[in-house]
Amino acid sequence: MNHKIQSFHQQRIAYIYLRQSTMHQVMHNLESTDRQYALKQKALEYGWDATNIRILDGDLGQSGSNTTRRKAFKLLVAEVSMDKVGAIFVLEASRLSRSSADWNRLLELCSLTRTLIIDQDGCYDPAQFNDQLLLGLKGTMSQAELHLIKARLYGAKLNKAKRGELHFPIPVGYVYDDQGNIAFDPDSQVCHTIQLLFSVFQKKKTAYAVVQYFGRSNILFPKRAYGGRWKGRLIWDKLSHERVLTILKHPFYAGVYTFGRYKSVKKINEHGEIISTLKIQPMEQWPVIIKDHHPQYISFDQYQKNVQQLQANQTNTPEHHLPGPAREGGTLLQGLLVCGICGRRMTIRYTVNKAIVPTYLCNGRKRNGLTGCSCISFRANLVDPIIEQKVIKILTPGNIAIALNALAEIEKRNHSLNKQWEMNIQRCQYQADLAQRRFEQVDPANRLVASSLEKAWNQELEKLALAKSEYQQYQVKRDAESPPHKKAQVAKLAKEIPTLWKKTTNLKDKKRIVRLLISDITVTKTSQKKTITLNIRWQAGPLEKILVEMPPNAADKIRYPKEIVEKVRSLTMQYGDDKKTIAILNEQGVLSATGRQFTRDMIQWIRFKHKIKIPTLKLDDEYTVDQVQSIFNVSRHMVYYWINCNYLPARKTPANKYLIKISPEDKTQLMKKIENSYKAEYMTRSN
Repeated sequence: MNHKIQSFHQQRIAYIYLRQSTMHQVMHNLESTDRQYALKQKALEYGWDATNIRILDGDLGQSGSNTTRRKAFKLLVAEVSMDKVGAIFVLEASRLSRSSADWNRLLELCSLTRTLIIDQDGCYDPAQFNDQLLLGLKGTMSQAELHLIKARLYGAKLNKAKRGELHFPIPVGYVYDDQGNIAFDPDSQVCHTIQLLFSVFQKKKTAYAVVQYFGRSNILFPKRAYGGRWKGRLIWDKLSHERVLTILKHPFYAGVYTFGRYKSVKKINEHGEIISTLKIQPMEQWPVIIKDHHPQYISFDQYQKNVQQLQANQTNTPEHHLPGPAREGGTLLQGLLVCGICGRRMTIRYTVNKAIVPTYLCNGRKRNGLTGCSCISFRANLVDPIIEQKVIKILTPGNIAIALNALAEIEKRNHSLNKQWEMNIQRCQYQADLAQRRFEQVDPANRLVASSLEKAWNQELEKLALAKSEYQQYQVKRDAESPPHKKAQVAKLAKEIPTLWKKTTNLKDKKRIVRLLISDITVTKTSQKKTITLNIRWQAGPLEKILVEMPPNAADKIRYPKEIVEKVRSLTMQYGDDKKTIAILNEQGVLSATGRQFTRDMIQWIRFKHKIKIPTLKLDDEYTVDQVQSIFNVSRHMVYYWINCNYLPARKTPANKYLIKISPEDKTQLMKKIENSYKAEYMTRSN
């Protein structure tokens, strides 16, 4: 027995730690697994009781590069930290960890708790310096060995990939032929379905539209299994949005052989563990790009256009960079308008005031905290009809060619769908014939097998009947939507594009047409002139500037025009009487801003708003109230008292002001009243 093993070690638990890097090693490297399980016998020989021996085999098939998925290793570290472990039996140091951080942490815990580490080379006590140094070197060599293995494997793969000879699972639609070359899938329906996907995306411009098209047409999409018991089997299922994105973004369909599109990136999760995730790299960082390597479904230029279209369709990108796809909604210029103040793409808001009113809006300055109001906002019906007329004017010269091209596209699309349905029926017919041959070849006496084969044959016949029935329904629906006798009518109506444009209810198609002609429209607004400036940038290159008059707001609608204000001013200066002004305006049939006859309140408001004062028509021998107050040195109240008591003759002007005449006799009498009146004295003092 080794002298490092003490009795207190044997009283603790001995853990037998087992690990294999991959499940392939677990299934095929059985000798290594048996050697690790045999360590239990070694623990018995070193004096441990069988009840104190634990086997940790939960990490079989897990890599030792980190502790993310190694639950058994985490349990071992926890048991060591709680001073419950006497020794750890392992075949070699690399089985415990390939990471220096995890390895050194385990050694530190073992040195504190006097836990031994026993492998095929000997027994080590991490509390002793020499053993700790040796174990540290073993851990370092284990990590270095892992690095060298990875570097050699990656170098070999990269060298083979640069020649385009590295084989890996290829996307559906391609297979490896007998010579190991990449070729189209021999199943013509698979190839046709993939070609249909690319053609539909080229027309619809969005991945979701492709999914909806396949769903409405009841077209299934192929998928080939690459592992397990179904390896190489073709599976048909409904098309998903993720599958469409994967196919459109994969350069393999453009005949490009690539290596290193994804890179493993390490990060720390919320539990403090180091995890590895795959992150796609930009094309300029791919180590291997070989164009025209194998047959292609689309050209490389078309692949780049598809990727750019998908990027433009993203809604989580800055709105001033990408216009986004043509979507549903009640506006024509969604995604094309650019704010001339902040440079962002304008958004759409729908306000409800007895009716839904689409409004173009930009909140760029408000978002950045520069101001409390939006940059620009206006109703969509102010600019959409103008752009519609511009587009119709451009389309009119080539309307015949457009109609013929549209008919050709419809014919092409119908032919493609017919071919898809026919191949689907052929596949179902083949499966039914195959099931029939299997049923006919079985011994009729073997009812157990015959009944199963008969059931399978019936199922295939039902699938065939269902496929034919769906194809007939599709033909009926297609003929109802575009019957042959309507083709001549469509060609005839091609000369009436404005009428067809107005009759079309599919606004998404209109948006697509507008986007083919217009790149973007920069909008500026002049608050003084109440106008919107549309700077249209056409796809062909020229710029065009259009001025749009803004409709008056609620305040402008009831604001008196300048002509009426000037008329009120002239009448007031001429007659100095509101009643006379009202009478003249009503006689002439002039109406107020609200469409009613003028009243005194209206005239007074106009004079107040525009600072129109009634002129005072004072005679030479007349005095104002302020002048009388100054002459007699009394208060204004006393002057009004004299007027009310008829001590002073006075007349009232249209401006509600008194003009007073004072004769010498009146002046003498008033002076006496002031001298004899205590009230006048009081009023004088208070004044």
